[in-house]
Amino acid sequence: MRALSHGSSMRAHVALALAALVLAGDALHPALAAAGFDYKDALTKTIIFLEAQRSGKLPPNNRVKWRGDSALDDGKLANVDLTGGYYDAGDNVKYGLPLAFTVTTLAWTALAFKPELESTKELEHVHEAIRWGTDYLIKCAARKNKLWVQVGDPNLDHQCWVRPENMKAPRTLYEIDEKTPGTEIAAETAASFAASSMVFRNDKKYSRALLNKAKLLFLFAKAHQGSYDGECPFYCSYSGYNDELLWAATWLYLATKRQVYADFIAHEAISSSVAEFSWDLKFPGAQVLLAEFNMTSGGGAQNFKVQADNFVCAVLPDTAFHQVFITPGGVIHLRDGANTQYVTSTSFLFVVYSDLLLRTGQSVMCGNQPVAPARLREFARQQMDYLLGANPRHSSYVVGFGANSPTQPHHRGASTPVLAPGTDVNCGLSFGEWMAPDKPNPNELTGAIVGGPDKNDGFVDKRGNSSYTEPCTYINSLAIGPLAALAVRGAQLVATH
Repeated sequence: MRALSHGSSMRAHVALALAALVLAGDALHPALAAAGFDYKDALTKTIIFLEAQRSGKLPPNNRVKWRGDSALDDGKLANVDLTGGYYDAGDNVKYGLPLAFTVTTLAWTALAFKPELESTKELEHVHEAIRWGTDYLIKCAARKNKLWVQVGDPNLDHQCWVRPENMKAPRTLYEIDEKTPGTEIAAETAASFAASSMVFRNDKKYSRALLNKAKLLFLFAKAHQGSYDGECPFYCSYSGYNDELLWAATWLYLATKRQVYADFIAHEAISSSVAEFSWDLKFPGAQVLLAEFNMTSGGGAQNFKVQADNFVCAVLPDTAFHQVFITPGGVIHLRDGANTQYVTSTSFLFVVYSDLLLRTGQSVMCGNQPVAPARLREFARQQMDYLLGANPRHSSYVVGFGANSPTQPHHRGASTPVLAPGTDVNCGLSFGEWMAPDKPNPNELTGAIVGGPDKNDGFVDKRGNSSYTEPCTYINSLAIGPLAALAVRGAQLVATH
C-alpha cells in the first residue's frame, strides 16, 4: 500500500466516500423486530436523554419537563460566556474531552445514518443535539491557542448531591494554552468541529466557522503537544494523544479533502491496533473511516484496513484473535464503570464498517479467516438487543424502555425533586435525603443507558452503585446509529447495497 497522493482520482474517491456516509441505506427495508423490541421507541428515548443533560438556558421545546435553566453564570469568573453544553453524566461538571467526543460521534451518526434518521423523523433532533454542543464549544474556542476545557470543580461538585438548577458550588474554570497544553482535548474538539461542519453544510456560514475553528485547534494541538491531566481522576487520558491527532486529521481530511491532512495521516500520524473505541481511545474510529483509502500511516508501515480488521477480530468471540471478554449472557465487558459505552461504540463501528465492506465488496480478514459483513451486523444487533432486554435478567438497561428498566440511575437531577429556584440546599444532608434512599427516582431519566451489568451479567439497581447505574452522554451518542439502523433496516440489519 502507498500513501495518499495528489490527483483527481483521489478527490473523486473521497467524494464517493463522503457521499456513502450520507447515502448508505437508500434501499431500506421495514423493521422486523424479531426480538420483539420497538427500536424506534428506543431510538427516540435515547435522543431525549441528551436533552436531560443540557446546561444553560433551555429552549421552549426541551422535552424533559423536569429540567430547568442551570449554570447561567458559567464563565463569569473570567468575564466570558461559557453557558450551554452538556453535563457528561450524573454530576454537574462540564468536561471538555467527553463532551467533544459526544459531539463528534453525534456528527458521525448524522452523516452515516442520515437516511435512517430521516425515515424515523429523528434527524432534526440529532442536529439539535450536535448544535447544542458546537455552540458551546465555539465559545470555549473563542481565542486562538486557548481553549476552555472544563467548567466546575469536580471535587467540590461531588460534595453536594444537588440538581444543577440549585447548585451553589463555584463554577471554577479550566483552560489549556501554549504554556499548559492539552493535545487530547484540543484535537478532539477539532474533530468535533470538522465532523459537524460536514453535517451543517447547508448553513454555509456556520459550517465555515466550525471548519476554521477545527483547523486552528488542530494546528494548536500539533504545535503544543502534551497531555492535560486537569480532568483526572474523573477523565484521565490513559491512551495518550496520538489517537486524537489521527482522529482529528481524519475528520479534517474528510471535511476539506486537503493534501496537508492526508500527508499528516500518511507520514506523521501514529496508529495502533487496539480492541477498544471510546472517549479515550479513538484509533478504531479513525481506522474505519480510513479503511477504504489507499492509505497508510508512518510512511507505509501501518495499513488502516488491516487495523480496522484487527479491531473486529479482537472483539468477535468466534475468531482466533479474540481478546475482549464476553459475559455468559453475551455482552462485551471491558471494565466496570460505564461498560455499556463499549457495547454501543462497538455496535456503532460494526454497523458502519459492515456498510463500507458491503459497498466495496470486501470482508474482514482475521488471519486467513474471512468474516462476512453480515457477521458484524449480527453481532451489533445482539449487543444492542442485550441492552434492550435480551439478557439473562430479561431486563432493559435503558431507562423508561422495556421490561424492568432501571429506576435509580445515579443522576443528581433525576433523583432530586424539582425545587424552587434559589432553594438553599444543605449539602451535608443532601446525600442522605436524595442519594441514599432505596426508592425510584422522582424524575424519570428517559432514554438514559446506564453503565450496565458486571462481568457475570449481574446488576443491582441502586443509585449508590454508580459504576453500574450512572449514564453518560457518549454511551447514548453511539447507540443512536445502531438503533436507527435496526428501526429502519430491520432486526437483521438487512444489507442496503
